[in-house]
Amino acid sequence: MRGREQRMEKDIKLIALDMDGTLLNEDLQVSKRNHDAIQKAKNKGIHVVLSTGRSLATCQEIAESLGRSSYMVTINGGEIYDKDFKLVEQNLLDPKHVERLWELRNGHGIHFWTSTVQGQFSSQQPFDKEVVDYDWLKFGFDIEDDEVRQVILDELRNNEGLEITNSSPTNIEINPVGVNKAAALLKVCNKLDMKMSQVMSIGDSMNDLAMIREAGFGVAMGNAQEIVKEEADWVTKTNENDGVAHAIERIL
Repeated sequence: MRGREQRMEKDIKLIALDMDGTLLNEDLQVSKRNHDAIQKAKNKGIHVVLSTGRSLATCQEIAESLGRSSYMVTINGGEIYDKDFKLVEQNLLDPKHVERLWELRNGHGIHFWTSTVQGQFSSQQPFDKEVVDYDWLKFGFDIEDDEVRQVILDELRNNEGLEITNSSPTNIEINPVGVNKAAALLKVCNKLDMKMSQVMSIGDSMNDLAMIREAGFGVAMGNAQEIVKEEADWVTKTNENDGVAHAIERIL
């Protein structure tokens, strides 16, 4: 590992950062140390790209506070934006899959949240049209009951048209098959004329796993789910202890 880390110091050209549980602390703030480390990386010519499950509307303010970036990955790769927050790519769920997801939600009476082109909806903010009247980017469930969650996971994993991840142990996030943070970052790399081997990805949850596996240097947060730590090349400190800054400082 030591030899690999030394190689990474000169090879990293892009840092991909998850937000919740990674860049942000438990107060959903970017610490001064994390902010300063990101600026140091940018000053050395390294691209710093947010790669999040959030929609643009729920993270643009934070992105702007970090300064301009070449690209931004949102909704687990469902959308990619450029430096001016102009949409570069969008990937929608098939309406037939959304109808089945809605049937599962109603059948089990479970909490849901969504990202659509028309806005964000959830159990607390229900939509007022028919399911087919929206363009769905991501569908999410939060299920405290382990047995119910497993029943739904079993069905969803048998659907070859869906990409199944999570951003916490109790939730399920659903994107179209092939849509994930790694696939989106590969597209960003192609636009920037670089390779995934030149990327350091940092995250904490299952929706970060693909980009951690595919990056040249995959970093798990100290507070990450165990499977993420097992797949990562290295484990940094927690999001409460400036884990992002700790990782950036190592490669700088």
